Amino acid sequence: MALLSGFFGLLAALLTMVGLYGVISYIVVRRRNEIGIRMALGARRGQVVGMVMRDTGWLLVIGVVMGTVSSLVAGRWAGALLFGVKPNDPLTLAAAAALMAVIAALASLLPARQASKLDPMVALRCD
Repeated sequence: MALLSGFFGLLAALLTMVGLYGVISYIVVRRRNEIGIRMALGARRGQVVGMVMRDTGWLLVIGVVMGTVSSLVAGRWAGALLFGVKPNDPLTLAAAAALMAVIAALASLLPARQASKLDPMVALRCD
C-alpha cells in the first residue's frame, strides 16, 4: 500500500510539474511583446528571469494557501484513514509546500530562460 501511495504521489508531482510548465510557458508567450519592450529598454536577462520566477512565486503562494486550506478541511473527513499521521500535521504540510516550491522552480526555469533569450526586435515585429 505504501508503494502504491508513493507511486501515485510521484505521478501527481510529475503531472503538477508538466501542468505548471505549460501554464508558465503560455504566460511567457502571451507576454512576449512586453518582454521584448523591457529588453529593448535595457532589461538584463537576469531581470527577465526574475520577473518570470516572481510570477511563478505568486502562483505558488496562491496554490499552497488554497491547498493547505483544502487539505485541512479534507483531513477532517479522512482522519480515520490516516495511519501514523495527524490530519493537520504541520511537518507534513510544510514538506508538501517545500516540495511544491521545488517543483515550481524546476517547471518555470526553462520558460524563464527562453524568455531571457528573446530577441527584442523579433518580439516587437510579431503580432
